[in-house]
Amino acid sequence: MRLPETIAYVRITHQSWQQGKIEGEVRAASYQWRFQWHFQGGKLSVQPSLGRALIFEPLGRFLERHDYQLEAGGDYQFTLRAKL
Repeated sequence: MRLPETIAYVRITHQSWQQGKIEGEVRAASYQWRFQWHFQGGKLSVQPSLGRALIFEPLGRFLERHDYQLEAGGDYQFTLRAKL
């Protein structure tokens, strides 16, 4: 039996190595959020709050794995193991 899946699309809108921060947008199904990832402290903030619980942990794992590969203006994606 296959697990449900949803593709999450990530766009990096701002990146500052000096501030230790990446900002961007993520969308999955009919949801869309803005995020800030402070990679030096491992702090993630996601807005708006609607549906945030669905994306917070998977987005955090994606950013932790790929933060040094992500570039401003870049488009990325990852798979959520849930149907949104």
